[in-house]
Formats: sequence, structure tokens, C-alpha cells
Amino acid sequence: MALATTTLAGCSLVGGGDTTASPHTVTLVTHDSWAVDKTLWEDFQKTSGITVKVSMNGDAGALTNKLVLTKANPIGDIAYGVDSTFASRAVSAGVFAAYSSPDANTGPQRYQFDDSHRLTAIDVGDVCLNVDTAWYAAHQLPVPTGYADLADPRYRGQTVVEDPSTSSPGLAFLLGTVKQFGPDGWPDFWSRLKANDVKVDAGWEEAYSQDFSGSSGRGPRPIVVSYASSPADEIGQDGKVNTRALLNTCYRQVEYAGVLAGAKNPSDAQKVLDFLVSQKFQQQVPSSMYVYPSRSDVSLPDTWKKAAPLPDAPAQLPADQVDANREKWVQQCRTLLQG
Repeated sequence: MALATTTLAGCSLVGGGDTTASPHTVTLVTHDSWAVDKTLWEDFQKTSGITVKVSMNGDAGALTNKLVLTKANPIGDIAYGVDSTFASRAVSAGVFAAYSSPDANTGPQRYQFDDSHRLTAIDVGDVCLNVDTAWYAAHQLPVPTGYADLADPRYRGQTVVEDPSTSSPGLAFLLGTVKQFGPDGWPDFWSRLKANDVKVDAGWEEAYSQDFSGSSGRGPRPIVVSYASSPADEIGQDGKVNTRALLNTCYRQVEYAGVLAGAKNPSDAQKVLDFLVSQKFQQQVPSSMYVYPSRSDVSLPDTWKKAAPLPDAPAQLPADQVDANREKWVQQCRTLLQG
């Protein structure tokens, strides 16, 4: 189903083709969290002569599914937002064409998916447990320190997570527990989590903005699955950091961009990809999308250095292991939660 066409920040938001497109029109297919500095985006289009139409297609999972289903008749020229939990599916399906940006050697290759050059890392968004430190101070309870505390009776009813079958961070959290407890041990952890009255929301927005006590929504639960960068958005006017990411629970999510195989305008799509890894674009990634830039020569904002440092040793599973077991693990988790 095509999205309605509107204009925002100098970009047409469309779903499907545009019969009036000029020879220098590129359709960028992305997820719903796409955000970019308006002035920067308009300047790129003006100086490059490329009109970029942005088509938003749900979260990373929905985006990947749509790209795979439409690979024979691509819905755009370039895609951004397929992350490391879904990349293997898109690559094995032949969704992307090979292309290596000249700026790939500035750091994105640190996060390269494989050596086929079909995907270029744009940003990193590690999924971690976040805790409301002010809530624990007020309730005179020790701040949780890791996975084990989620099943501790002292923390009963305090955790909200996202459903791994409907949420990208929810899936990343599930994969983190597989890494932590092993392919045979993670179901027992989730059973104990359920017994300790965990709440499972459909997506991040509901979990973080409505149920988490440390966000502006001031919900009832002081533990949430979010991102390592989230505390940077919760700094008070006094400069105090009010929430904390538990960095020993982080699972690395890398977001990629790639030129679509069969794109109508691959040459201009390559120029758009070059822009996404340019220093100018990468510098605004933290403030616009609250993720970490992939370039090694872009510094984090000062507030991030204090509240949201990039985790040193996040968990990751091999892509082939995720691809082979993703659906099975998600179904197991769903069964556990519904049982």
C-alpha cells in the first residue's frame, strides 16, 4: 500500500513510483525513524542537483521484509535502515548491488557486514537496558546492574521490554539474552522474566515514552529496553544525568545503507550513499537520530561523552547464526510469553 505524498524538510515522502520524476531523482527507502537536519539535506540536494524522495516503511524488520518481497521490482534506488539483525536476510535475497563508497575507509568498514560491499555502515545504535536512577534513589533500592536483576524478586514488576516479533530493539534484546545465556539457556531466563511480571509492549515508543519512568512520559516502570544513547536525551536542566544505560547488557545494532539491485538511477543513488557517510552528514547523526556515527573521525557531542559513551564491548552474534535461528527464537519467545 503506497503512503500518501507530502512534503517535509524539502523532501517528498512517497511510497511507490513517481511518473513525474526527473532523471536526477532518487528514491530513498527507509524506516520510520529517518530524521535529518533540514538545512543540510536541502543543501545537499541543491548542490548535487539530485532530488531525493524519501519513502518510510515501518521499522527495520518491516523495511527489510518489503525490500525482499519487492526485489524483482525495486521500490526505490537506495535503502537505509536495514540493521545487523536483518542484514543477512536482505543480502542473501540479493536485494542490494555492490558499491563501495570512497569514504568507507574513514571508519564504516569497522562495521562492514561482509566483504561483498553491498552494505555500508551509516550508524550504530546499541540496544541496552536503561534504568531510572532517580526512581531507585527515591525508593531506596540499589540500581540494577545487569540481566540477573530482572528476575530478582526485589525488581518484580519494574521492567518493560519490546516484543521481539514486532520491534527491532525487542529483537536485539532477545539476541542479547541468547548471547548471554546461550542457545539452550535463554528460554529459562525469559521464563523467570515473565514470572517476575515483565511487561511486553509492541514497540519502543510505547515502552520508552509511556511505560518507562525515566522518560518525559513518567511511566510506572524504572527499567526499559532502549539504547545506549538514550540517557543523553534525559539530561535535566541542571545538567544532571537522570538515567543510565547498563553497558554490560548492550547488543550492537548497526544500520546500513545500500544501492538497490535493479535501481532505476544507480549512479545518483551512489552519490546519496556517499553523502550518508560524509563527515557533514555523520556529524548530525547523534542530534537528529540519537545514534552513533559510523565514521571514526566524527566526535560525539560533549553531553554524549558524559551520559552516552559508545559501549566498548557490546554483544554480537554471527550473522549466519542469527539468520538461521531468528524466526525460531522469536517463536520460542512468543510461546514463552503467552504460556
